[in-house]
Amino acid sequence: MSDSISLPKSFEPQDIESRWYDEWNRRGLFSGGQHVEPAAGHTSAPFAIQFPPPNVTGTLHMGHAFNQTIMDGLIRYHRMSGDDTVFIPGTDHAGIATQIVVERQLDAQGVSRHDLGRDKFLERVWAWKEQSGSTITGQFRRLGSSCDWSREYFTMDDRLSRGVIEVFVRLYEQGLIYRGKRLVNWDPVLGTAVSDLEVVSSEEDGHMWEIRYPLTTPADGLTHLVVATTRPETMLGDVAVMVHPEDERYAHLIGRTVTLPLVGREIPIIADDYVDREFGTGVVKVTPAHDFNDYAVGQRHGLPMISVLTLDAKIDEQAPAPYRGLDRYEARQCIVTDLESQDLLQAVKPHKLMVPRGDRTNSVIEPMLTDQWFVAMSEPAPEGSLHPGKSITEVALEVVADGRVKFVPENWTTTYNQWLDNIQDWCISRQLWWGHQIPAWHADDGRIFVARSAEDAERQARAAGVAGPLTRDPDVLDTWFSSALVPFTDLGWPEQTPDLSRYLPSSVLVTGFDIIFFWVARMIMMSMHHTGQVPFRTVYVHGLVCDMEGKKMSKSKGNTIDPVDLIDGIDLESLLAKRTAGLMNPKQAETIRKRTRKDYPDGIPAYGADALRFTMAAYATLGRNINFDLKRCEGYRNFCNKLWNATRFVLMNVEGHDLGHAQPGDLSFADRWIIDGLQRLITEVHTGFAQYRFDQVSDRLYHFIWDEYCDWYVELAKVRLQTGGAVEQAATRRTLIHVLETLLRLVHPIMPFITEELWQKVSVAAGVRAAGAEASISTQPYPMAQESLLDTAAVARMAALKSLTEAIRALRGEMNLAPSQRVPLLVQGADAGLDELAPYLTALARLDTVQAVDHLPDLGAPVQVVGTTQLMLHVEIDVAAERARLDKEIDRLEKEIAKAGAKLSNASFVERAPAAVVEQEKARLLQFGETLDRVRAQRTRLQD
Repeated sequence: MSDSISLPKSFEPQDIESRWYDEWNRRGLFSGGQHVEPAAGHTSAPFAIQFPPPNVTGTLHMGHAFNQTIMDGLIRYHRMSGDDTVFIPGTDHAGIATQIVVERQLDAQGVSRHDLGRDKFLERVWAWKEQSGSTITGQFRRLGSSCDWSREYFTMDDRLSRGVIEVFVRLYEQGLIYRGKRLVNWDPVLGTAVSDLEVVSSEEDGHMWEIRYPLTTPADGLTHLVVATTRPETMLGDVAVMVHPEDERYAHLIGRTVTLPLVGREIPIIADDYVDREFGTGVVKVTPAHDFNDYAVGQRHGLPMISVLTLDAKIDEQAPAPYRGLDRYEARQCIVTDLESQDLLQAVKPHKLMVPRGDRTNSVIEPMLTDQWFVAMSEPAPEGSLHPGKSITEVALEVVADGRVKFVPENWTTTYNQWLDNIQDWCISRQLWWGHQIPAWHADDGRIFVARSAEDAERQARAAGVAGPLTRDPDVLDTWFSSALVPFTDLGWPEQTPDLSRYLPSSVLVTGFDIIFFWVARMIMMSMHHTGQVPFRTVYVHGLVCDMEGKKMSKSKGNTIDPVDLIDGIDLESLLAKRTAGLMNPKQAETIRKRTRKDYPDGIPAYGADALRFTMAAYATLGRNINFDLKRCEGYRNFCNKLWNATRFVLMNVEGHDLGHAQPGDLSFADRWIIDGLQRLITEVHTGFAQYRFDQVSDRLYHFIWDEYCDWYVELAKVRLQTGGAVEQAATRRTLIHVLETLLRLVHPIMPFITEELWQKVSVAAGVRAAGAEASISTQPYPMAQESLLDTAAVARMAALKSLTEAIRALRGEMNLAPSQRVPLLVQGADAGLDELAPYLTALARLDTVQAVDHLPDLGAPVQVVGTTQLMLHVEIDVAAERARLDKEIDRLEKEIAKAGAKLSNASFVERAPAAVVEQEKARLLQFGETLDRVRAQRTRLQD
């Protein structure tokens, strides 16, 4: 990298981002164990973060950009603070998502996975993974994630796969994994059980069918009960009807039976508190094999389980002949027709209902009774385990209760506890081919042998007297099972490796609240059970990134934003093509095109990675969802430009000058003020990082750099460099460059690229780095505050200068003076330090002279008061003309106030107008009123 300290005129992020990321990697700056010498009072310690592994099929989305900004910001901060820092990247094999991708490729060729067979199909998946699987990790590089890529893992790697098998076998041997027939979420298109996270429930229009179930023996003139259902096809598997035990309408019927329509089977009338007496008729059907709530009722009452659907959602052989083989929805129509013909259908009513659909297929999920593998969540661990007598759930609750794992914000602890307190056994098997195949082998007589290898299973079988062949269980493990093990398997477990000893627990997990149950809790359970260590000490829970209207981003809504498009920019036509790619619905595509043209008429400009990262950090409040607004990116791109231009100014003014060695007396009050403010900023930034308040960190950095350093101090420094002596000029140059160098290190964790580029120039100018020496800002010490540099007197002096400057600028505004017009300032009641402030006031407020007077002249000009000081701009004015102008302005403002007031007093306007419009009108009214008060006060001073 060049050691010239000159900078190009404009900041072009694309020119520096790839260059610096490649350079960081070439130097190996992100390798575990890379850190700087700790500052005094800081003890170096391991600081590790492990990727929440994204799907290998995936591409970067806004949630990733947000998550990565937080994680990498923490990593870079701790690396510079002197900690032994490691950021471990990895990807998840994503069983369902990946299998779907490859199956679609085969479909396009007219081939199915069954045509290929399992082994050949898996070869195709691995080939696809090698070809396309690194897309998302490449995009993380674009964001500047400072990962140790030498430690990158994939959940199907041999090393991690060995850990998965070991965990399964141990849990099985401890009696904590079992195989059984239970109700699970079933996707009939995928042909597999799916987790709750892979089911999306949304409100849809449907119907409520009210069906007459004849009483087997009429009672008190009652011949039937009316049962309400939203799924008539499942009635073929009814095993009871149910009423509330305190419902007086039906109390006398409890224990009797009804005849199941169309089937003819007698089923009992039972009582259970689960029934809502106010819903429908107060009578509900019980179908334990096709409804989760009914399953629980069936368990309580010892009812049989009758499944009437095949795995592809067709009516099976247990149903009456007319319906067998029909698709579930075809069967629904036939059943309704038959009920109507037999006068058993009392009513059909429109009904809103929550419909569960598979997130990959959009197919309606069926609760299905199937043989699956489960982890026993509440079963006590046996003797010989790390926590004998305690279930894995109990241990997971304990480590949060005693503080070994801490949630930030703390309120998520309640959510975590509530879920674990009501946890069910975990279904860990999936009927897929891609994934960790379950290490279990079946004998012909039904016995199962769980083993670490086929050879081990064979030995077990022969020892048990099984002579015949064994068949490997075809199911694979739930992806969440293997990803729950990542905190220790990616560090080498079951071997006791140095990495495992040093980096487990990791320091912090950064994640969204939506996977606390599915992933966070299970990592804690598995890590505690198998290593005795928590997987991480802190869980930082952030909100979800939504669009600017607060709606969740989704491809179907056309409101997603690709973070790479924000970094590189994208024209409108390319954005339209990208958002509508693959959509089969022309109406939906047109809706998305209209929205896109409205929101991005010129496409998306290139903001660069630093502006995007700073935007994400600014949004990182504790736990709330984020309404992403592109204007924030634009604002922080301007911030990058501001920092770039300020650095160019500083470098141009220090280049070729001997900065010498400053003595305390050489510094102006402005120099001492900015140094004081820098110490306070450093303290606040450290506090922000410690509290995970990235919003506060970015806010303080932004305002200090933009407002204090650029808008105030640089302008004051210009005065000093123009009017001061050689010693004073050298002191200001030293202050300019050293404060800037410190600021670059402070902001580097959030904006790594621009700070590295600028620091390479600034560090040489500041004497921090020798010309030609290879160094990076990423391994420089993070600034520490020095209390000895605080200077309350300089802060007070600067506060006085700011107040005077702002008051003079207000006078200029009141008098409508052009920026180029320089006028004298008269000051009554000035303190003894006016002479020191005068050169700065002259420059900042565009004055001709500053003069202290005993009394202000009676010129009719406006006066500003700051404390005991009165200020007047010495400008001769045409009093009559000024009165006329002010009278005209008062008349205009009164009319605007009357107009706005009339709107707000109109009840129709207030009720019907959007809230934002009403608030805008209130703000206008307030602004007009404040302006009118000022103009009237000025007019009063010019009374006839």
